[in-house]
Amino acid sequence: MYQPYVSPFDPCPPICVKTYNTPPQLFIPFQPMNLPQFTPCEALRAGTLWPALYGPYPGPPVK
Repeated sequence: MYQPYVSPFDPCPPICVKTYNTPPQLFIPFQPMNLPQFTPCEALRAGTLWPALYGPYPGPPVK
């Protein structure tokens, strides 16, 4: 989360807090041996075989 600069001359309502998420692939440079695995059905649903690489996109923020 970070707070961007809000200009007093901006014609649009400001977004005071912005968020972003980083994909888990950035933090695993190579595939270690014996990583736990999803079952085939879970892997199809998650889009990856390894839970360590699963990074769901969050839904829209709730106000």
